[in-house]
Amino acid sequence: MDAGEGDESWWQEEGVAAGNGTRRRNIPGVGKLGDGDPEVDVNGGDAAVDIEEEEDEEDENDPVDNSPYPEVRASVLATDDESLSINTPRMWTLSLLFTLVGSSTNLFFSLRYPSISITPVIALLLAHPLGKLWDRAFPESLNEEEDGEVVKVNNTVERLRRWLGQGRWNRKEHACVYISSNVSFGFAFATDVIVEQTHFYHQDPGIIYQILLTLSTQILGYTFAGLTRQWLVRPSSMIWPGTLMSTAMFTTLHGEENKPADGWKVSRWRFFMYVFTGGFFWYFIPGLLMPALSYFNAVTWFAPDNVVVSNLFGVRSGLGMLPITFDWAQISYIGSPLMTPFWAAANVVGGLILVMWIIAPIMYYTNAFYSSYMPILSSNVYDNTAKEYNVSRILTPQFLFDEEAYKNYSKVFMPITYVLSYGLQFAALTALVTHTACWHGKDIWRQWKKVLQEPSTRGYVPIDSTTTPARRRHARRNKSRRLSNVSDGEWDDIINNDDVHARLMKKYPECPTSWYLTTFLIMIAVGIFVVEHYPVYLPWPGLLLALSVCGIFFVPIGIVMAITNTQSSLFLVCQLICGTIFPGRPVANMVFVMYGYITSTQGLKFAADLKLGHYMKIPPRLLFTVQMVATIVGCLTQIGVMNWMFSNIPGICTPEAMNGFTCPIARVHFNGSILWGVVGPSRFFGKGELYRPLVWAFLIGALSPIVIFTLWAYRGRHRSSVLKSISLPVLFGSLSWIPPATGLNFSAWTIVCAVFNYVLKRRRTVWWGKYTMTLSAALDASLAFGLVVVFFAVVYPEWGWVEGLKWWGTEVFMRGCDWKGCAYREVKEGEVFGPGRGSW
Repeated sequence: MDAGEGDESWWQEEGVAAGNGTRRRNIPGVGKLGDGDPEVDVNGGDAAVDIEEEEDEEDENDPVDNSPYPEVRASVLATDDESLSINTPRMWTLSLLFTLVGSSTNLFFSLRYPSISITPVIALLLAHPLGKLWDRAFPESLNEEEDGEVVKVNNTVERLRRWLGQGRWNRKEHACVYISSNVSFGFAFATDVIVEQTHFYHQDPGIIYQILLTLSTQILGYTFAGLTRQWLVRPSSMIWPGTLMSTAMFTTLHGEENKPADGWKVSRWRFFMYVFTGGFFWYFIPGLLMPALSYFNAVTWFAPDNVVVSNLFGVRSGLGMLPITFDWAQISYIGSPLMTPFWAAANVVGGLILVMWIIAPIMYYTNAFYSSYMPILSSNVYDNTAKEYNVSRILTPQFLFDEEAYKNYSKVFMPITYVLSYGLQFAALTALVTHTACWHGKDIWRQWKKVLQEPSTRGYVPIDSTTTPARRRHARRNKSRRLSNVSDGEWDDIINNDDVHARLMKKYPECPTSWYLTTFLIMIAVGIFVVEHYPVYLPWPGLLLALSVCGIFFVPIGIVMAITNTQSSLFLVCQLICGTIFPGRPVANMVFVMYGYITSTQGLKFAADLKLGHYMKIPPRLLFTVQMVATIVGCLTQIGVMNWMFSNIPGICTPEAMNGFTCPIARVHFNGSILWGVVGPSRFFGKGELYRPLVWAFLIGALSPIVIFTLWAYRGRHRSSVLKSISLPVLFGSLSWIPPATGLNFSAWTIVCAVFNYVLKRRRTVWWGKYTMTLSAALDASLAFGLVVVFFAVVYPEWGWVEGLKWWGTEVFMRGCDWKGCAYREVKEGEVFGPGRGSW
């Protein structure tokens, strides 16, 4: 599986294994390949001999089978220290501490507007000083040995102290704590379903239902990750770019040799602290004092009431064609651009320009789908008076669909970017299947055959110690060559064989597939009990259908995410499938989406953590236990906090709720369940309906990857061909973020990605390898801490001076049509647009 989709930048090392300290030297006798890649000249004399000796000495840190991807080599150690303690009281205490605090805090604020999220990056940073503090409280001297034997102590307190002080805080323990946080910090979507059932549909299914519903969806996602790890975790080409920031941080925090990088001598840790400190203080400017720098719709400042200018250059209800912002929160809204390969970003921005900046304006100003009567970009749906659609007008008091009221009210109309977003999601779904079959089908089959052979072949096999230095040097030079200089056969041989990380992981007993499979079957049984015994109105075949949708698309979605760091969504597809098969059942629609879409989303998060454990050399059976315990504890904690809030916050989930606890996310999902579960897809995409043409997107998405693959094969199957760098699932799927994301989020994101992952990667390769992942971690962490401090110390206390903080920099971006959401065409009072009444 080619992680670069043919882009040579994923191979090009330019003579650097930055994470291991190897640097290019301009010395006589060293020739060059391509753009500066070193190759020892056989006639190079003493200089060549010096390099050869250095290479022999560095074999342990840069083995022959090191990862072929420079991003991985720059962030992940190619060695394993088996002596490090992992399964310790320190690790479990910190894991449970952050699981409890993070899961409860995020659930608490998820029911509030404005909301805030505590990210796992904060746990990554805070865990380190706590681990060091633990070491000070229980020093290693407590476990001193005499004559090679541990001194026995009869005192109970002293024995407890020795037990608590076993081992020293290290990167593997740190990784386990972070993985526990990663698993539990995101609030479970099942809690939103429970909120909707209890406060909007006025059901009271009880606490047992809440626990079983939440646990089953979360753990089913984990089992999907475990059962597909041979395709999504073990192959070296499944690099999971999002995990590399974490591995870089572990390397930074736990120390490494600090070698100069393109003249920069600052250590990674010091570099992190510089960026973190600067980013933290800077956030107060766009995040509080001058938000105009965040919502930088500068063109509209000169013509605030011009609808066309606001449509094109606005950043709230416009297309964001001015790609400038000074807020990392805006730039990283769809993910850190430093973690995404440039070829993937190029796919995204290509789709942005074509679909959102060319097709969308043309359709909007020609009034396609009556879109000119609505804002060009909005997350809302509208009625035929251009007002936000009032769902309550088409429901009975029992929350059932009132068809007569629907006919007397209005059809549902969507803004043009919403329409195109749906079309892109339809195309992305089918493109995902054919793209995976064309480009990765052989690799999936090859990995499946490996699985069948695994019981007899698995086991740690060290690199042949009898291999001569000359052969090792030859292998290393071949490994560091540019992609364009490697034959197809050599490349296939490299990526289809285990890399150093897979080889080192064979030292540890594998987690049996039976563990995942047994857990999977138990959770299916729990899910069937939930949907059959409680008022969900989803028959058990519907539950199996939802899990089948997840199972069919899980590996293709996982492959795309592991390669590109972008995720395709099954949310809309699950809503449409359930709305079509089980019409008029809004609660069933929510539960179907939860088991189909949320299970896949949680599963991908678990798969990324499995890859992180793979990189950090965490024993698989211990990792299974860590993830499972964190999942269970996190779910139970969130259920407890949610029910406490129901009992202790007056008016929760109503507009009159104290301190903004109006349950905004649950309200949006509730409206979606009404539209797709009650109104139903047939009234949107059925025969003769307004949005029927969008159905053709399924066919376009299915055929497009086949056409591109056929052209690539016809032109000689060259790995460096631009056709191989076109990933339609990425192009279609990523733009489904619009709305709520805008063109500003995508364009600014792409520019930053291009600067670092294209320009700097080629011109300052050593600097890029040493600092880029650390920079991403520092910016994300500074943003997270800045948000927390601004919210809790400034906004939440509702200081009087904050309400009075109004000046040009806090007001200018909200003046005019961008913030008001003006439409190109106005609907006069008493008039309507769209099909005549009685035609729906």
